[in-house]
Amino acid sequence: MEKIFELIIIGSGPAGLAAAVYAQRARLDTLVIEKEMMSGGQVLTTYEVDNYPGLPGINGYDLGMKLREHAEKLGTVFAVDKVLRIEEEGADKIVVCEDGSYRTKTVLIATGAVHRKLGVPGEEELSGMGVSYCATCDGAFFRNKITAVVGGGDVALEDAIFLSRMCRKVYLIHRRDELRGAKSLQETVFGQENIEILWDTQVVEIEGGSQVERLKLKNKRSGEERELEVQGVFIAVGITPNSEAFQGLVDMKQGYIAAGEDGVTSAAGIFAAGDVREKQLRQIITAAADGANAVTSVERYLRG
Repeated sequence: MEKIFELIIIGSGPAGLAAAVYAQRARLDTLVIEKEMMSGGQVLTTYEVDNYPGLPGINGYDLGMKLREHAEKLGTVFAVDKVLRIEEEGADKIVVCEDGSYRTKTVLIATGAVHRKLGVPGEEELSGMGVSYCATCDGAFFRNKITAVVGGGDVALEDAIFLSRMCRKVYLIHRRDELRGAKSLQETVFGQENIEILWDTQVVEIEGGSQVERLKLKNKRSGEERELEVQGVFIAVGITPNSEAFQGLVDMKQGYIAAGEDGVTSAAGIFAAGDVREKQLRQIITAAADGANAVTSVERYLRG
């Protein structure tokens, strides 16, 4: 007889692993499916995490391993596979993967999101060594230093404002001649003496040895190239949720799964947690909180 899980969690970043912990404590028969060999999600590529309560300065890899160890200690079962889609069969869900299919009563989607990259030389090599995609995560490491923010939307403007309060100088590098962010944010940026906007400019290379040292820039109008000395560069050109496999299954807004703090989606028995869902703040702590909330909703659903 085919096994029916009570809950399948897709993804094992902070949201998925926190959910696994809460599911085990609730004695739910749970399976976690993760496409990578290691758990942790984006946190694995974070050099140092300084805003997770109680663990100041822990590196991302160690935090990811601690979250996984906690889930495993409680008896969580993991499978390494890539989810292709979810099918509904009566009250059950069939999670179809590359290497097999699994039947379950509920599904928690915790597949996260990925930061869009510039795709320039030096970006991958210096990621976590001055290249960051989260000012609120890493800004404190650049106190009194010179930094740059790449982008022109709300997140880029918010990052520039945030960094201006602690950095000696902040360059806002934007490829167009006007910003796309909210007018109120633009006004704040224009009013900060230590923020300098470089218009019509794109980063063509990030250079440095063990840390970011400079950017190679090109003016799109004049074609002029120049070098800019910085100790950190924050890339804010957008985030892409890992939600392609669930298109048409649940309601989405700009690719993010529409779900509230309770994780409840438009499809009965399907829940969402972490960066893949529509939300205000995408941080490790909010992802973990999402996982806990969603499992509470799963329990309520299973009770009928």
